[in-house]
Amino acid sequence: MRALDAILLAGGGPDAVAALEPGAPNKAFVRIGGIPLVQRTLSGLRASSRIDRIVAVAPPSAAAHPALAGASEVRGDGARMFESLRSGMQGFTEDALVIVAASDLPALDAPAVDEFIDAVLERDVDVAYACLERRYHEPVYPEFPHTWARMREGSFCGGGLVALRPRALPRLGAFMDALGRARKSPLRLAGLFGFDVMFRFAIGRLRIADAEARASRLLAARVGAIRCTQPQIALNVDRVEDVVRANARFGG
Repeated sequence: MRALDAILLAGGGPDAVAALEPGAPNKAFVRIGGIPLVQRTLSGLRASSRIDRIVAVAPPSAAAHPALAGASEVRGDGARMFESLRSGMQGFTEDALVIVAASDLPALDAPAVDEFIDAVLERDVDVAYACLERRYHEPVYPEFPHTWARMREGSFCGGGLVALRPRALPRLGAFMDALGRARKSPLRLAGLFGFDVMFRFAIGRLRIADAEARASRLLAARVGAIRCTQPQIALNVDRVEDVVRANARFGG
């Protein structure tokens, strides 16, 4: 089975979650069950035979942090998430397929990583995004809330893994900038995605295939949504309340 390299995004400054632990550079270094979130995520990636090299992107002050010991290389982060992504992507060939992981996935494990990568490799894509249907999450982690998008096929949330070819970065960066400018204006969002897509999404009638097609057109790249069944791929720690829930679940 083909193994892919991965980038682990652990950059950014302190927030309300990081404030729970004095000295934590950001939330990635907050401990859940005594183990930093980023170390838990690294362990999940390392447990998969589908992962080869792991480049961690983190604040320079955290480069020697023990939680990053499992990384193959540690690079400095940027002021914004996209700049951190670009830092992690340096040196990869334009056509390489690279896994990009969030750093706040306390339950990530080999079955979740394997399922995602195997599904990605079955498709000819430049950008692939993990998503999870609600029916797989709620029986396992009912205490963890998610924001669910109602599609024709069911209700879905995003996962913490993405597959990306470096050649898609320029258009992806431009799109993220446009999305940031439009995010508080429904009219501008509709202009970005198309009124037809926004309307079908609003009434829960948008198909995943249609969303893929529109995203592919916007990015001038082949985009795919990877429907996963392992709920640990989407279990993240984003708020103070999530830390409490995660410690209760994974504290031992």
